[in-house]
Amino acid sequence: MTIPFLDLKAPLQELKHELHNAFERVLESGWFIHGTEVTQFEQEFARYCHANHCVGVGNGLDALHLILRAYEFGAGDEIIVPSNTFIATWLAVSFVGATPIPVEPDARTYNINPELIEAAITPRTKAIIAVHLYGQPADMDPIIALAKKYHLKVIEDAAQAHGAHYKGQRVGSLGDAAGFSFYPGKNLGALGDAGAVTTNDAELAKKVHALSNYGSQIKYQHETKGFNTRLDELQAAFLREKLRKLDEWNERRKAVASRYLAALSETNLVLPLVPDWADPVWHLFVVRSLERDQLIAKLADAGIGTNIHYPTPPHRQGAYAELNYALGSFPISERIHREVLSLPIGPHLNALQVGTVIDAVQKASR
Repeated sequence: MTIPFLDLKAPLQELKHELHNAFERVLESGWFIHGTEVTQFEQEFARYCHANHCVGVGNGLDALHLILRAYEFGAGDEIIVPSNTFIATWLAVSFVGATPIPVEPDARTYNINPELIEAAITPRTKAIIAVHLYGQPADMDPIIALAKKYHLKVIEDAAQAHGAHYKGQRVGSLGDAAGFSFYPGKNLGALGDAGAVTTNDAELAKKVHALSNYGSQIKYQHETKGFNTRLDELQAAFLREKLRKLDEWNERRKAVASRYLAALSETNLVLPLVPDWADPVWHLFVVRSLERDQLIAKLADAGIGTNIHYPTPPHRQGAYAELNYALGSFPISERIHREVLSLPIGPHLNALQVGTVIDAVQKASR
């Protein structure tokens, strides 16, 4: 039996009829940009996140970038970011001319460690970006408390956490604003690139909408220098259909994760820790191994697909060579990136497939 790391065809098959109908709706409407599908998705996703506003944009990176730009952060400003994250979190900061200031994660949860943030705050600090990595919410209360103390903005990078809860509250409504990605592999994925900003701040939402549309609220009137990064009608229509299944699909992911956690507890792998206050949606199931390469090879021989999220931390990427971070500058993050391995997880893994993955991992991890 061959088990891919991620099956993108299965959810499309489950919703084949609904997605075809969504396509027909858009085709018949003859409206492809900023139409009713986008408006309705924005309203539905805002309600889902318990936020007052949602603005659809072209992708998750643009969502974060436009939030920062709407707040008018720029050269000379510093934005606190996790050292352990996908590079998009840092790129959004760089795109407005600000400087990303990395803070190490809690090695047990992989999310930014709130206890280390205050030491990184300077008079130039403007915001903290909290990433809900792998689908597990960051510990937001102490982050928000620090932000209030130092008059900072809190921005959620929720690209991997659609539907996750922190102390009973959905991500996307915890900070001042949140950026979401709807990349096809996400828990809520489009059939191409797409993203959104959620916020309770009406003025911010208005600015993000204008920035995403050439700096314009009214056609041919451009109040600011904007961009062309809009959620299109077709992707919005697809997302509306998939949003109706999101909670059910997240529950299926949780069931897979529960089996993994129980069955792999006796192996030599480091398993993810879920704090009592967290209700993750398991975008990824990430383990750590001191013999990762050997484990990957053994699982590949057994027909099990895996992935590494992520092999190289942002501060060690060539894109940030100018920051001159030496090897060992962020040892926790660097260790995590050397050891992490993502096992197959998704709403369409069946019981036999999950059991096969468990058997293969158990045999390879003794």
